[in-house]
Amino acid sequence: MASQPWTPSTWRSKPIKQAPSYPEPEKLTKVVKELSRMPPLVHPNEILALKAHLRDVAHGKAFLLQGGDCAELFDYCEQGAIESKIKLLLQMSVVLIWGTNKRVVRIGRMAGQYAKPRSSPTEMYQGREIPSFRGDILNGYHVDERDIDPNRLTKAYHYSAATLNYIRTSIASGIADLHRPLDWGLGHVRDPVLKEKYSSIASSIQQTLRFLQVINSRPDELHTVELFTSHEGLLLEYEEPLTRLLESPPARPAPPASSRAPSPPLPADDDEPKTQQAYYDTSAHFIWIGDRTRQLDHAHVEFFRGIANPIGVKVGPTTPTSDLLDLLRTLNPDCEPGKITLITRYGANKVGELLPKHIRAVEDSEYRRCVVWQCDPMHGNTLSTPSGIKTRRFNDIYKELQESLRIHKEQGSYLGGVHLELTGDAVTECLGGSEGLEEDDLSTNYTSFCDPRLNEKQALELAFLVADHFSQEQKSDS
Repeated sequence: MASQPWTPSTWRSKPIKQAPSYPEPEKLTKVVKELSRMPPLVHPNEILALKAHLRDVAHGKAFLLQGGDCAELFDYCEQGAIESKIKLLLQMSVVLIWGTNKRVVRIGRMAGQYAKPRSSPTEMYQGREIPSFRGDILNGYHVDERDIDPNRLTKAYHYSAATLNYIRTSIASGIADLHRPLDWGLGHVRDPVLKEKYSSIASSIQQTLRFLQVINSRPDELHTVELFTSHEGLLLEYEEPLTRLLESPPARPAPPASSRAPSPPLPADDDEPKTQQAYYDTSAHFIWIGDRTRQLDHAHVEFFRGIANPIGVKVGPTTPTSDLLDLLRTLNPDCEPGKITLITRYGANKVGELLPKHIRAVEDSEYRRCVVWQCDPMHGNTLSTPSGIKTRRFNDIYKELQESLRIHKEQGSYLGGVHLELTGDAVTECLGGSEGLEEDDLSTNYTSFCDPRLNEKQALELAFLVADHFSQEQKSDS
């Protein structure tokens, strides 16, 4: 268990994986100083609100939907791309609310997911070795932009701020109004069966809301939603200057039901909560430690152990069972429910062997019902076609998710969410789904600069499959 005094910079004394080498350290120092003067991107009260919601997820009272691009590009900071992801997450959450009969917590992989870990720092291009593309926050995808540039850190900050601003503006303007779920449209989805299923749920919701209006059941709360942001906290040179010692009131319990958390009642004078100081990483509401950087004695775990944000930890085939409790005791020594989300990513062929062992290690410890279990069915199912195109099979993605649901039920634990790489665009990057994408179809609209994403139709299909699972489970239990 970590016991040494912590500051946002103590990670610098530890070994580190996936760290870029900046050719001009003095320029990096100047940029970091500039970032440290910039306003926070998110407010600690928003972070505490998410913590309260994730506590409900850990207790089985809510469901977590997290999704967005694998590697967000600066070019994605434009109206259409942002709106399409918001609408897709809203559509999926409507389906999941209907199927799970639980409140859905929404977190976008956006407004900061600009860095990507790489298996090699270099790659071959036309017979010569060049630096690998490591995300827009470090270098560019085009061959002549591969040098690591510290000025991209401030660009990432400004693009994140612009994206967050438009997310908030869109939600405040009514884009998330549950009275109008049919107005969101299904974009590129043309499948009549899928459109009919979604339209049926949307129409049913509208009928329910009309009934609530008749009985005055606070329908005003359904005009908006909370949408939180997240990214992998990979580049600590970016995370450190945005980590601030800030005051905030203690977290309050999340409300039991509605798409938006209503304002809590004012406490009595003698029950006024005391403000408290804590270090918040204000780059996002939620950040996670990746599969390549979760070494207990390394820099990323050291940095993450000191921040007040809810955090995620990727758990995969290379995660020793013994490491899980050590990680939890280091990152969450007080057993705070919802503080840690374990994001499992094994692959369809390994989940049956590995997930039960990891569940038992946690659920048989003091952390029972303290963590959020979340399935990432994407990363363990990546493959390359014979022609060298990176892709994933929809059936493998669903199989891992389906197996995870089954195993959690058998083990007496709760699968509280899904973590998906997706886009609202009509990309052709993952094989299968009801439209039956085949290898020859991948070149039609393959636009990812990193890992393949579910398109709008495939993502919505997956939401229906999960919702159907929970719906059938409820029927069998009743």
